[in-house]
This record gives sequence, C-alpha cells and structure tokens, in this order.
Amino acid sequence: MASASDPSYSVHADLDVTIETRDGVGLSTDIYRPADPDTNEPIDDPRPVILDRTPYDKTGGRLRHGEWYASRGYVIAIQDVRGRFDSGGDFYINANEAEDGADAVEWLAEQDFCDGNVVTLGTSYGAWVQNALATQDPDGLAGMFVNMGAANGRKKTFRHNGAFEQRWLSWALTLGAGFAHESLEDPDVQQVFADVDVREVFENGPIQRGESALAELPQYEQWAFDIMTSGSASDDYWQNPSVNFEAHYDQSADVPTVYSGGWYDSYTGATCDNFRGLADRKDSDHFLLMGPWTHLARLPGGHDHSEELLFPPLTWEHPTAGDLAFGENATRKYRETRKQFFDHYVRGEDAWDMSRVEYFMMGFGDGHQTDDGSLFHGGEWRSADEWPPEGTEMTKFYAHADGTLSTEQPTASESSTSYEFDPNDPVPTIGGNTSSYLTFEPREESVGAYPLGDRNIVDFAGRGGYDQRTDEDTYGASPPYGPLSERDDVLVYRTPPLEEPVEIAGPIRVRVFGETDGPDTDFTAKLVDEHPPSDDYPNGYDLNLSDSICRARFRGYRDEPDLVEPGEVYEFYMEPYDTANHFKEGHRIRLDVSSSNWPRFDVNHNTGGPLYVDEEYRVAENTVHHSASHPTHVELPIQPTD
Repeated sequence: MASASDPSYSVHADLDVTIETRDGVGLSTDIYRPADPDTNEPIDDPRPVILDRTPYDKTGGRLRHGEWYASRGYVIAIQDVRGRFDSGGDFYINANEAEDGADAVEWLAEQDFCDGNVVTLGTSYGAWVQNALATQDPDGLAGMFVNMGAANGRKKTFRHNGAFEQRWLSWALTLGAGFAHESLEDPDVQQVFADVDVREVFENGPIQRGESALAELPQYEQWAFDIMTSGSASDDYWQNPSVNFEAHYDQSADVPTVYSGGWYDSYTGATCDNFRGLADRKDSDHFLLMGPWTHLARLPGGHDHSEELLFPPLTWEHPTAGDLAFGENATRKYRETRKQFFDHYVRGEDAWDMSRVEYFMMGFGDGHQTDDGSLFHGGEWRSADEWPPEGTEMTKFYAHADGTLSTEQPTASESSTSYEFDPNDPVPTIGGNTSSYLTFEPREESVGAYPLGDRNIVDFAGRGGYDQRTDEDTYGASPPYGPLSERDDVLVYRTPPLEEPVEIAGPIRVRVFGETDGPDTDFTAKLVDEHPPSDDYPNGYDLNLSDSICRARFRGYRDEPDLVEPGEVYEFYMEPYDTANHFKEGHRIRLDVSSSNWPRFDVNHNTGGPLYVDEEYRVAENTVHHSASHPTHVELPIQPTD
C-alpha cells in the first residue's frame, strides 16, 4: 500500500456541480475524484467522500487541497456556502449552515461515487459548518475533523460573556463584505472596501447604521449590527443550530470526531467545551488535540504543501505563537493527521493511534531569546483520557489587599481596591486568543489597477503570547509606554516566586467580587506567567496565557440583561480559555483585573445604554473586593506532581 504522502491516483475534477438545498438554493461544489493514472477516467468503485464547506472560495488554495485527497483515494467535495462566491442565495453569517450542510451530506451519500460514508473537515468557519450540520444528524455522516470552531456563538465567539468580540466587525469589513457577491461584481463597491482602514473604524467607533462602508451591502450591515447589538438569549438567532451547537448536543450526530485547536486560538474555549459536552454524551470515539498554536497559523513560505502542518508555525526552525517559540516538536502534520483519522474510521485501516486527549504542555523552555527575537517557551506533548486530565485539582488562588495571590483565603472583614475606568482610554490588547483583527493594506492604486483580492491583509492586534508591555507599535497604546501592570486601572495580584514548578492543564475560572458607581460596567481577568529578569529580558517578561471579560448586565451568563445597582457588590464570573502551562521555579503566577481589553472586546460606556451603538460615555469608579465574604480569586487546574 502506498504511504499517505505517496499519491496513487490521477485526479478527475467535476467543477461547479450544483447541490440543491431543501429551499431550492443551489450550492456550487467542486468534486475531485480518484482517476486511473493511465486514462485519467474517474475510478468507478464507490469511496468515502470528504466534504469541505467554505465562505472563502472553493477555487482558492483548496484546488491543491482537493487534489491531495483525491490522489490518495478519497472523493472530496469543496463547496461555497450560501451567498458566497459561486453559490446562490443570500449570505447571513452562520444562519443557514445546519440545513445546508445536512442537505449536502445527504446528496453526496446518495451518489454512485460514494460508498455511503461522508466525512467532513474544515477550520474556523469550516469548523462552524461541521458542528452545524451535525445538529441535523444527516444520513451518511460518518465522521468529522473539526479544527478551531465554535460551540455557542453568544457565550464565546460572536459575543463573550456579554461583550462583543470586535474581530467580527473587522471580518465583516474585510473577508466578509470585501468578498461578497456585490463587491466581486461591482468595482465601485470593491473600491469602497479597499479604502477602509479598520484601525480607523475602531478608533472612531462605534459605527452607526448607514454611516459606514457596510451601508453599501445592507445584508452584511444587518447581520453585523444584529451581532453587535443583540445580547439576549431569547433572540432566535442565538438558538439557531447553525450558531449555538451547545443547545443541540443531544440531537447531534453520534459519529467519531476530532476537536482540535490551539492554546492561543480565538476558539480555544469552544473547542474544549465541545469535547467536554460531547465526548461522554456520545457512544462514538471523540478526541481532543490541543497545541500551542494561534488561529490559522501558516506555513513558512515555499514549504511543500503536501507536508502541510497542523496549525504550523510562522517559522520552521522555531514554531511560534506571537512572540513565543516552542521548538520543532510543537508541530503536527495536518493533512496526514486528518487522513489517518478518516482511514481508520471509514476505511477500516489500522491508521489511528492517538490518545483520547493529546495536548501540549507549554513552558519547559529556558526563556532565552531566539535569533528571530522570540522568547523560547518550549514544551512537551502529553496524553490523557479526559479533559481536564485525571487527577486535576481545581485550586483557588485568592487576591489580597497587598497585591499577593495565594491559596490562603482572605480573613479581613472588609478589604477592597478602587480604580477609575475611562472608556476613552481602554487597556490595549496585546496578543492573546485573538484572530481576524484585519485590515486591507492601504494602496494608492485603484482596485482596477490593484484588485482587492490581491492586496495584503494586515493583522494589527497580534495573536498569541507576548510580553504585556506597550510600545510605539502597540495598536491602541499611547505614551508613556510600558508594562500594563503599571496602569492605574489594572490591578495586579501575584504569587511570591515559586519555590517549585506548578503545572496547570484545563479550564480556568475567575470570580471577581466587584462594584461600580453606575448601572453597567465590565470586569476583565488575565492569567499571566511572570518571568523573572534574565540576561535576554532584564525587565522580566509578563507572558499572557488566557483572558476573559464579564459585562455587568449579563453577569453569571444570564440570558437577559439586568443592570446593576451602584455601590452593590456582585459576583462577576469569567471563564478564561483553557490552557496548559508549566510555571517554572522562580516564576510567579499572576492575575490581572481591569475593565477593558481593546480592541479584543468592545468597550463598555458605563451608562447602561444600548449595546455597542451607545454614543454617551462616562468614567466609572470600579471596586474589586478581596475580603473574607467577597474573596476575588482565580481557580486553576493544578496537575499532580510526581
């Protein structure tokens, strides 16, 4: 038998095949089939089919993607989702993917070239659509490899514990509207979006209906404002099975599934939520694969795409996530990993030996600065049978008035710290679980001379791990630059230098007991691995691991808004995304508490006014309590020591 990297077939392609949905919309699909190397005629015997659904143009880089799998014996169907590129209908983000995807699976399963088994793959939006169609339990679905996707769009993704993840406004203005049917067909519309600098949109925001480039495409403007301004779970959109898979777990297909992602992905929390929610609920095998990757990390230029890596590094020698390097063992071969999974579950081959959970424990590096300027954080792969791993002890670390973080609970009857939160001077985002903070690189040429699709895209907020210090290149920062920990509106709680290493792996929970002097505000939390000074980093290094936010009116993940009473103490519960990190001896575990993280989240105006579009601002006085009765703390998944 040929190896996975050795193609055995030629490829026959049927392009622009129309698959009709139940409501009559035609979805354009390219179907690649194994062909006889001598005649180039498609092989007649039925085979498993791989389905890849995308809003990013089925004819793009996926041409090679289709050929790779077809040359190794699979039929692969690559489909433009509704309203995008060659498919019919109107695009409303994620609204129709459950039914459309299920219809595509069932159509493919009935074709003569299919043996009745359809498996799915895809990353980001291509992961959303898999979980969406699974809620319909379509006939023929036999397995899924879900890379970096959502679970509940209202809880973590479009919105986050009441706040809006602004990457979606950026997406709407670039990868969304910039490649809409109307933009592709009308040079004038395309020029409008070519002239948009998303950084300026954010700085001058909030945008209002009819007053931004999105007004050129009313349907895109509609869904953008729906997501930005709608926070109530009772709104039908948030219960749609194309958006909220969590609400439909019981009805979802029971098929072998891999959920994969990265510790610095924008979908980290959702990836782990899906595994926890489905692995024991279903009879079929489910797997979790988590590396130290960012969202859609890319291959180094010029590398052979047949050896594409699973969320590979920005540099080959030192796989990186933001400003962190991890070493070559942080990589996984992407296509071959997926193929081995499919080979096992729909071909019956002995090709898959992954443990139920495989995760990368970050932090074993020596912290030196690599030749390309990254901090070598390092790490190693671990295996487990569940997530979090067996033996995990959820341990509370409490904030104290003197700024310490300790497992000892506060004893003071009253203890608190106050600060002013000015929404016009938010705490800048420096990396983290971000993606899609994008803008087209401005060009002087018109789209006629330099088409929008050919322009470079700039990621301006960073993604991954970074030293939490601002400089002149930090988006949203202003002088004097320096550590975020020195801002008056950032409260810092840190352990003493660790006398022995501490390892965490699993979910993180934060409870801030806080009050404000108005009807609404936000509280934020950030977990930091504080490195001591070294030769390469004489000021130390404040490494962000995970963060979250809580909007007061939606505290406790409530379904409907409920404004707060000024001066009353409330519990603000947050779930920073899961991670796995080895805190070395001499490091400190740190919790930063504040009220903004911009542009990752929209800024609360502290007025209690309408979500996102409120044009009034007020400076809030916020107070964090650290007393016996109101013990602000972070709960960490501590791993047992040998």
